[in-house]
Amino acid sequence: MSRWEPNARGRLEQAALELYSERGFDQTTVEEIAKRAGLTERTFFRHFADKREVLFAGAGSLQEFFVSTLASTPDSAAPIDAIAATLEAVSALFRERREHARQRQAVIAANAELQERELIKLASLASALADALRRRGVTEPTASLAAEAGIAVFKIAFERWINEANQRDLSHLIRESLDELKAVTAGT
Repeated sequence: MSRWEPNARGRLEQAALELYSERGFDQTTVEEIAKRAGLTERTFFRHFADKREVLFAGAGSLQEFFVSTLASTPDSAAPIDAIAATLEAVSALFRERREHARQRQAVIAANAELQERELIKLASLASALADALRRRGVTEPTASLAAEAGIAVFKIAFERWINEANQRDLSHLIRESLDELKAVTAGT
């Protein structure tokens, strides 16, 4: 190993994503990730529990951001409007990460185990948002419906954002997807 270089975690994430894209998730080892990053396996395990965690390590922080953002919306906002404001605020986190998001989603799409993990993450986000709505006094089934609908809107908008060539902003796609959902529920 050469002398110490900063940002071990970022280098490991980048190396893993490159290798997963080149070879596939299942064909990539922790040893190869660490080697590509110029680090040791021991360093890898200081940052990540396993090679899946490279793709999902930020899920807890993302969920906390979703919940705290929802909590900061005005109490007078209708549940779906509070969710919409939350989604738009969250979209700012991804503004400069489109290519990374594309690469990450391609790796996930190519592996059933990772797809399952992504669905669990989204279900956890919906549950956390429903809990946050209930803490605001929203009753059931409204809290769960608004949270689940919000995550569906986010998922669809996010997929469009990473797959469209026209480079529209994620927040625009969230608003557009929410408008589509409102049209569907209105029967138009």
